[in-house]
Amino acid sequence: MRRRTLLTGAAAIGTSALTARPPAAAAGTASAAASAAGDSWRTGIARLDDAMAARVARGELVGAVYAVAQHGRVHVGAAGTRSLGGGEPMRRGTPFRIASLTKPIVAAATMMLVEDGRLALHEPVDRLLPELAGRRVLTRIDGPLDRTVPAARPITVEDLLTLRMGHGMIFEPSFQPPYPVITAASDLRLALDQPDPRTPFRPDEWIRRFGTLPLMTQPGERWQYNTGALVLGVLVARAAGRPLGDFLRDRVFRPLGMGTTGFSLTPADAARLPGLYATDPETGQLRLLPGSLPAEWARPPAFPSAASGLASTVDDYLAFARLLLNRGVHHGRRLLSAASVRRLTTNHLTPRQIAEAGTFPLTGRGWGYGMAVSVTPDEISAPGRYGWEGGYGTVWFTDPRRDLIAVALTQTVDFLFNGAADEFQRLAAAAANDA
Repeated sequence: MRRRTLLTGAAAIGTSALTARPPAAAAGTASAAASAAGDSWRTGIARLDDAMAARVARGELVGAVYAVAQHGRVHVGAAGTRSLGGGEPMRRGTPFRIASLTKPIVAAATMMLVEDGRLALHEPVDRLLPELAGRRVLTRIDGPLDRTVPAARPITVEDLLTLRMGHGMIFEPSFQPPYPVITAASDLRLALDQPDPRTPFRPDEWIRRFGTLPLMTQPGERWQYNTGALVLGVLVARAAGRPLGDFLRDRVFRPLGMGTTGFSLTPADAARLPGLYATDPETGQLRLLPGSLPAEWARPPAFPSAASGLASTVDDYLAFARLLLNRGVHHGRRLLSAASVRRLTTNHLTPRQIAEAGTFPLTGRGWGYGMAVSVTPDEISAPGRYGWEGGYGTVWFTDPRRDLIAVALTQTVDFLFNGAADEFQRLAAAAANDA
């Protein structure tokens, strides 16, 4: 039975019925139902474990660590190895580069600053990012950089959170086509799209360089991926008055017990990072990618990317997901207001903005702050599910209606595109449905 159905039924029959001792027959029926639900959960989880192991056996996935949590139950599974062809097995504490699963964490930290009074959602970012004052906007997204008009209004904090600042990645007619604005950003070494190679610049120099570019569209007009999160990281650090990594550690990681999450890891933890793999288009086989080596993760980066820069473990990310599911409370301590959690996990895009976002990467979902929000029913859940994916092969969703969290961490890029991530989410949801 779904948690929401149970609570609705309890309200309907009244408190006296809940506190009264049930007849023996009713108690027996409830016990049998609970046993059946437990059996269904175990069966559903077994299907999930078998499916992930089969992906490894077929050579589609090097390895994964994943978790499904519902109603106080937690299943953590591991399949495969840290490197292709054998070696150390994946373990529960294995750290992963979580790529864009960084975005929800930084968005939550931003809301902490809003609650502190250091930021306001609708204020222009110019106060803390004067490099972005007086924006100009291209007359055509593919046009020359000097053909611009003034921005109709300043960029706001919420524009960054909702990725509607007027700049971002382009997926059509091709990925990051050679338009002048994209070429200029590449020449400036801003690393606006893929996580690796990293930009060599520290935040102040990075934002100065970015400020020399025009916007692609008017602020607030369209959803465009990624750039807003990068800018948000610079803003958060300036609002907090300290480096982004320090602020996240003090306000998010330490309170939640996320001891293996950060923009860098201890040398011992960095050495446990799995290899990063993707299919070689020439051979059709998985191959080791040359970038994002463990040695890079053993030292702090010049630019801590709020879009894709964190490493974490499945239990650490589960702790963050639980904070949101529990409406900002962790072990009885409130870290974030329920109102802030609601804003983070509620869609803020218009139907037109969702449609204009295209088929990838939003795929028909809406966007809250730093994460996607489902707006139509699908095979995983009713509307209201929230979460996101990371380009190195990571995925998370929470379905608050069913008290359900699912997290899968891999370092196989193909996980997102060969049906494995979709299968994981379907089977995690099915186990919860069975229960």
